[in-house]
Amino acid sequence: MSISSELVKKVDEGKVVYLEKEIDIKSLDWNAHPDFKGVFRKHLVKGESTDDKFSLHLVKVESGCEIGKHIHEDKWELHEIISGVGKGVLANKEICYNLGAFVVIPEGIEHKVIAGEEDLYLLSMFAPALV
Repeated sequence: MSISSELVKKVDEGKVVYLEKEIDIKSLDWNAHPDFKGVFRKHLVKGESTDDKFSLHLVKVESGCEIGKHIHEDKWELHEIISGVGKGVLANKEICYNLGAFVVIPEGIEHKVIAGEEDLYLLSMFAPALV
């Protein structure tokens, strides 16, 4: 098992810890993205738990699929790539999405993410919260 796939496994076996509760990440559902085929999200931290200040999501983009061009008018987004290889396009700038890359996406900037030959996993944080 590669280091990056091992990292996805560790995240999925982990917990989200709050002062008053703990949530096993494995118990959270994968949700199909409503707009992009082959894209799934686990909502690790929702806005209801942070006064809508931020949210955190584990995102899977299946091989050959993409999160198509879109804009978050009023949200900053941060991607941390934890497994796989792909590319991002941020305001027409191509970015290599590989293990250890962090991509900062300002509000109002068009962006997309394309998985390579294997599934791409990333942690996606939004401020303010997406959901």
